[in-house]
Amino acid sequence: MIQKDLLIKRFVSYVTIDTQSDENSSTTPSTQEQWDLAHKLHQELLDMGLSEVSIDDNGYIMATLPATVDKPLPTIGFIAHYDTTPDFSGTNVNPQIIENYNGKDIVLNEEADIILSPDDFDELLDYKGQTLITTDGTTLLGADDKAGITEIMEAALYLKSHPEIEHGPIRIGFTPDEEIGRGAHKFDVEKFGAEWAYTMDGSQIGELEFENFNAAGVKVFVKGKSVHPGYAKGKMINSIHIAQDFISSLPRLETPEHTSGREGFFHLNGIHGDVEETVLEYILRDHDKEHFEARKEVLNNLAAEINSQYGLELISIEIKDQYFNMREKIEPVMHIVELAEKAMRAVDVEPIIKPIRGGTDGSQLSFMGLPCPNIFAGGHNFHGRFEYVPVESMIKATEVIIKIAELAAKK
Repeated sequence: MIQKDLLIKRFVSYVTIDTQSDENSSTTPSTQEQWDLAHKLHQELLDMGLSEVSIDDNGYIMATLPATVDKPLPTIGFIAHYDTTPDFSGTNVNPQIIENYNGKDIVLNEEADIILSPDDFDELLDYKGQTLITTDGTTLLGADDKAGITEIMEAALYLKSHPEIEHGPIRIGFTPDEEIGRGAHKFDVEKFGAEWAYTMDGSQIGELEFENFNAAGVKVFVKGKSVHPGYAKGKMINSIHIAQDFISSLPRLETPEHTSGREGFFHLNGIHGDVEETVLEYILRDHDKEHFEARKEVLNNLAAEINSQYGLELISIEIKDQYFNMREKIEPVMHIVELAEKAMRAVDVEPIIKPIRGGTDGSQLSFMGLPCPNIFAGGHNFHGRFEYVPVESMIKATEVIIKIAELAAKK
């Protein structure tokens, strides 16, 4: 049904464009490079002959695949983001195509001895005999979320070419800056005009997600007092040591490397400082709203305790909520999850319904009035050199989009 070679060609054309986002930028998109892919996608949608194709001043792209029937049907949407994470290089991506994967080690980069091995990533064996697209070991791949974009484009092209398939109006949306938490910030839900939508931004084949972390970013500012070390007794306050006390006082097993499922965590993901001042950067995550708020209290109480020990206000904390668990917005409209589940089974994909240990544009969009569960895009090991995507998973994701459109017209 879906032409494999053309899908691969489209995907490669997207991932070889550098679209890393930058959390330190105040523009939207946050990097100029994202415009390169944004303009390409905009033109491709026009060339495909879709209607209401637009790109706004912030790089948000929208288009409509008109209904093929006259009866009133809900407008549904499919959304993906075109930026890649700033956590790992996305410059000069050089995809490798592994045909008929044999289940053994894949040498990504012989010179640097970088190997993608089922000894480290045992799920590779699930794709034996399939076609894998990997990195060359020096960059990420960008399947997060250019696989999702590819699947939406291929599904739109197929539906456009097969008007005999009955479906209602389909809206397409591509966003910048999802990887830095801003993908939905300037998304015009009213303009998009869908009753509900799906983000194509999950990982392994079968994933179907309608709950995610509650999330906050935290900065812990630790003040010290710098004095000549030869004359420092009773005078110096070393902010690094105080920061060390703060770090070691948090629950050691409530960190990303020790948690799974619905378990939340404190994640120290940045530290910089000197004797005079140290800044700790944390992210807080928890699926349960009460536990999420309790984690904030743990930080505030710890800061107050250390301050009281010194009799000085040495630690201050800045907490900014980033997004919330979309489950509360999806549960009243669970039929949209059931529709996706039914579509997966119709194309021989077994749904894997589980909470997202992260967030997507869909979590924010759900709170903006656009219920938006998340569907697999097919990739693995996002945000690093070991990222890969099975082509067959991308084809199945494309088929799921087509089947959702078809089933929605039969309700």
